[in-house]
Amino acid sequence: MIGYYILIGAIALVSWAVSNTLKRKFEKYSKTQLRNGMSGREIAEKMLHDHGIYDVEVISTPGQLTDHYNPNNKTVNLSESVYHQRNAAAAAVAAHECGHAVQHAKAYSWLQMRSSLVPVVSVTSGMSQWLIIGGLILGGAAGVGLGWWVAAAGVVFMGFATLFSFITLPVEYDASHRALAWLKNKNMVTQEEYAGSEDALKWAARTYLVAAIGALASLLYWALQVFGSRD
Repeated sequence: MIGYYILIGAIALVSWAVSNTLKRKFEKYSKTQLRNGMSGREIAEKMLHDHGIYDVEVISTPGQLTDHYNPNNKTVNLSESVYHQRNAAAAAVAAHECGHAVQHAKAYSWLQMRSSLVPVVSVTSGMSQWLIIGGLILGGAAGVGLGWWVAAAGVVFMGFATLFSFITLPVEYDASHRALAWLKNKNMVTQEEYAGSEDALKWAARTYLVAAIGALASLLYWALQVFGSRD
């Protein structure tokens, strides 16, 4: 168990470092004002229309870095600062979220796979670790096979969450690729503004990469505890 806490601590430290760097990057590029004077909302609406998408609404959502695309009601949700501001960071985020809308419109396979896993992961992710720990305790106390099966079910549940994390990677990287390609090809930003947008999105993608690695490390640790302990 001590090894697990060391592992989680190390992953949490890396995650904090990446998240902190991401915040600094967005603060930095929020000072790079767009020469075209367009707000995040205007950037998003133009990217959608340039891709022939007219049934997706761009709306403002409270909070910071709360930007996301909702495929259920077809809305690009931009945080208040991104929605209103006119800088390289806002342009990057707005275009990235529209990248997901383009994926949805084009039936991008990785996005479809991730969407199909959402109902499963929403149920299993919160239960997995409790099942594993409870199963190991039950197995150790009772000395019977029931505890092992409960723990094994927890590992399977955790596996779904890990799979979801890794499927998220191509979805996020592709959305950024689509965003940057559009910003460049349509001359929406200057060379300096493009460099800032690209750097910001790279660090945003790294947060998903760290999360996926952390999920895999936890899965491997608990799988070893469960399957390695079976006689």
